[in-house]
Parts: sequence; structure tokens; C-alpha cells
Amino acid sequence: MSSDDFPTPGWEERFPEPLKFLPVAFIVAMIVGLYSIYVTFHLKPRMEDPGTSGSAYFDAFIFHLVTFMLVFCYVLCVFVHPGTIPDKEEDPSWEYDEAEGPQPIAADLLLNMQEMKRSGDRRHCKWCLKYKPDRCHHCRVCRICILKMDHHCPWIYNCVGFRNYKYFFLLLLYTSIDCAFIVFSMIPSVRAGTQPTTPFMTMFWLMFGETLAGFLGVLVFLFFCFHIYLMMKAMTTIEFCEKSHSKGSFNASTYDRGVVGNVKAVLGDDWWLWLLPTSRPPGRGVSFISEETRLSKDMEAGR
Repeated sequence: MSSDDFPTPGWEERFPEPLKFLPVAFIVAMIVGLYSIYVTFHLKPRMEDPGTSGSAYFDAFIFHLVTFMLVFCYVLCVFVHPGTIPDKEEDPSWEYDEAEGPQPIAADLLLNMQEMKRSGDRRHCKWCLKYKPDRCHHCRVCRICILKMDHHCPWIYNCVGFRNYKYFFLLLLYTSIDCAFIVFSMIPSVRAGTQPTTPFMTMFWLMFGETLAGFLGVLVFLFFCFHIYLMMKAMTTIEFCEKSHSKGSFNASTYDRGVVGNVKAVLGDDWWLWLLPTSRPPGRGVSFISEETRLSKDMEAGR
């Protein structure tokens, strides 16, 4: 089964509450608003001026390229399911039988699993009635177990998990670049807009666009830096929060594969495709133990 053939819930099951699309609509409105301001009050006037038309066309090319990547990644974040536990038809070993209760972890599974109950039993979800793979958590908003769950994001009306984390990471990257590009490339237009002869609405929209892009850019860039940190440490947001509450070390993760391995675990094996919303990390998202991880090395050393 290819990574794109994984069974996913239908539209009605994934999006049962249309009102929760309001944050998505808000994000779309901001994208459209900033795009309109930049094109109408910055690009268009500079393209019509022979003295600035060259730089304006360059700005237009870069802006539309980055904005296209931003919008494409955002659409993928919303509509690509993050992945869930295999169903009975794909792999019956993940089915949980309430009558039998939790079962001890079999020896063949133990080598490929890290997370278990204190009793030694396999973790299971009481809502989905399935055994949980490592890094899998139940989302009460989506009402389903999410593979390698990072967090639920209301701004995309979706969970961020194994199958769409790369798209989310790239969304933060291109949003940061786009906002920074808007802020710095619009500076000449904003300066010209402060002249007494400038119409009030032109000055207002230029200042509004510059301020909004700067504010969003700072917020998203800080969030992006946090996710770079998580990627380097081979952690999800949930695992980071769990370490915060348990006062565990942030420098040790059982899923650590080294710097390059950790980047590949997020952006895929092909480095030339890291910045493109394609070539997701390989695998089904149910096992994260490999020869590269610290846990495997410890096992081999007999620790």
C-alpha cells in the first residue's frame, strides 16, 4: 500500500461542524487582504512608474512565487488527513477487544515499540477501540486517533500529524518569508504614502498592510523557530509539553536519529525536495524505531 492509499475518514466524518471553518475563513480573508493591498497599493503604482518598474516586476515575481507556495501548503494542511491507526482490513493486530482487555506486548512488537502503560500492557484508545502506536494520540476535536500527533490546529480545522506535518512546517516557512518580503519591499511605498499629497485611504491601507504583515511575520517566525527546535530534537509539540510537565531532559529523545536523520524524518529522504510540498517521510507512521535511533543503539548495547 502506498503512502497515498491510506484509508482516511470521509468528508462528513472529518468536518462535522461547518462553524469550525470560521478560523479557516479568517485566515483566507487575511491572505486575500494582504495580497490585495500589496498588489493594489505597492506593485501597481510602481509598475506604472518607468523609474521603478524593473524592481516592481522583480517584487511581483518573488511575491507571487512565495505566495503560491504558502497557499498551496495551506490547502494541503487543511485537506490532507494526518493519518490514523490502520483499520481491521489493513492490519487486524491494532484492533482492541474490550472483552479481552489490554494485552501484554508480544516479543516481536516490543522491539519496535517504545511507549506502553506502566503495567507493561499496550496502550489503547477507549474511544476508537484500537491499540495505539508510538506517538499516537486521540484528538477529541477530530474524534479520532492521530499518528505522530503534534497538535490540533483550529486555523486549519485539522490535526497536524504524520502525513501533513511537512506541509505545516513549510506553511510556517513560506508565511515567514512572505510577511518579511512584504514588510521590507513595501518600505519605499510606505515612505511615499506619508507625504501630505497622498490620499488618506492609500496611506491607511499601506500602513495597515505593513503593520499586519509585520505583526503576523513576527508571530509566525517565532512559531517556526519553535518547530525547527522540535525537528532538531526529534520531538512533537505533545512530547515537548510532556517533558515540560515531567521535568524531563529536552536533550534526549528516544526517536533521535541525529541532525540529518531528524530533518529527513520531517521533510523526507530527498534533500532536493525538502522545500517543496511533496515527498513526505516514508513509512506508515506506526513505528519510529530504527537502527539510527538512540533506543535501538541502547538495545544493541544491552542497556
